[in-house]
Amino acid sequence: MESQRAFGRSFSFEFFPPKTDEGTAALAEARARLAALGPDYVSVTFGAGGSTREGTLETVLACRDAGLAVAPHLSCIGSTRASIDELLATYRAEGIGRIVALRGDLPSGMGRGGEFRYANELVAYIRATTGDHFTVEVAAYPEFHPQAPSAQADLDNFRRKVAAGADGAITQYFYNPDAYLRFVDSCERLGLTLPIVPGIMPITNHSQLARFSDMCGAEIPRWIRKRLEGFGDDRVAIRAFGHEVTVELCRRLLDAGAPGLHVYTMNRAEPTLALWQALGLAQDVAVA
Repeated sequence: MESQRAFGRSFSFEFFPPKTDEGTAALAEARARLAALGPDYVSVTFGAGGSTREGTLETVLACRDAGLAVAPHLSCIGSTRASIDELLATYRAEGIGRIVALRGDLPSGMGRGGEFRYANELVAYIRATTGDHFTVEVAAYPEFHPQAPSAQADLDNFRRKVAAGADGAITQYFYNPDAYLRFVDSCERLGLTLPIVPGIMPITNHSQLARFSDMCGAEIPRWIRKRLEGFGDDRVAIRAFGHEVTVELCRRLLDAGAPGLHVYTMNRAEPTLALWQALGLAQDVAVA
């Protein structure tokens, strides 16, 4: 973890493009309230193709127009070079200077993966076509990507993304801080000294969290899962316990030298505002 202490801390939040008018209003409220925390940037997840991709661009521009630095997610699976060129040109023209470059999942109904297979190919393409215009973030998996054949293979994949030109990394969320600390130590032994910012998922809904975690391979430690199960449908108790767990996780990570936090907000402000206040990062910002 020693190399991580050399980087300045970066605090950022993730949003996703809403699909309804109600979702658009909810995101606007969350964006305005979280902007008061002064994040270094916000990221916006990527929809592949059609209206979902347009939703990403609309959300990116709305965040930018609200005065926030924005990092659009850009997934390469199912994309052509022409479509990537178009998006990069649009973002450059709109003054966007940061990209989160991902492999992504194959869109439903598509039989092939397009002209890119892996995120390192996308990173290399961004560098080849746009030089150093974009700060490029990539994904990291402290508990290893669910499709990786081994821990070493996953680490090798991460090393390829760094070699292709990544400036920094954001991790998948996790609740075992030792997984992050060991991952960073493994990267340091390989000479990979870019900032690796831990991704944080506030715990507010047990069934939703379990579903997400099963899909993405993030582990919910047994003691946390059992406590959540014990609360049943008591949402107040779940949120209080989840807040306690997340605050302690963040404190340990920051004390260990993590170069910031990246919070998966789920387009809600309250959990992140409460987290920031508990960590002493936003004493003057009201939760309510």
